[in-house]
Amino acid sequence: MQPVLYSFRRCPYAMRARLAVLSSGVRVELREILLRDKPQAFLDTSPSGTVPVLAANDLVIDESLDIMFWALQQSDPAGWLDMPQDGHALIATIDGPFKSALDRTKYATRYPDEDPTKHRAVAADFLTELDQQINGHIFGKPTLADFAILPFVRQFAFIDKPWFDAQPWPNIHVWLTAFLTSDAFTQIMPKFPLWKPGDAPLCFPH
Repeated sequence: MQPVLYSFRRCPYAMRARLAVLSSGVRVELREILLRDKPQAFLDTSPSGTVPVLAANDLVIDESLDIMFWALQQSDPAGWLDMPQDGHALIATIDGPFKSALDRTKYATRYPDEDPTKHRAVAADFLTELDQQINGHIFGKPTLADFAILPFVRQFAFIDKPWFDAQPWPNIHVWLTAFLTSDAFTQIMPKFPLWKPGDAPLCFPH
């Protein structure tokens, strides 16, 4: 049975899982769902109810980074796993303090006691440091770190794109633009049809 990947198109966690699956060439059955209307089959697979979730035989993986490793450990033609150890620390920062600051900036009404401007500054401090490291890519060539981090930088950028574009981050602007205009981004971001039980499998990558 083909592995099943439950996904939500705009979710940055699901985006990075799809990026790794695409790069690996490992084919999965993609099931696009709505987070506000979760199918029972999805909830039965992973009671946490968060995307992405990968189900392969008796294996269930519901952490996006683990799905990236699952795909790339089977096939890594672009060498994404050939990454300095520092890359893991950068990804941990994105998944922790940066994502926390991003959420409190983007979804300010959910955090009425928090100052979104302060949290935007926290995220900006991280990007200022990251900008100094990027030379085309974070480690000079494409690695796991780039594609685990870019979906979250994209999400942060589009909170207030004019503000983001005005920031003195020349390397980040080039890096993000290259990602947004890449074939890989186009292939992971079509408007997938919503999955329902009984549908013919949608293979990904096509």
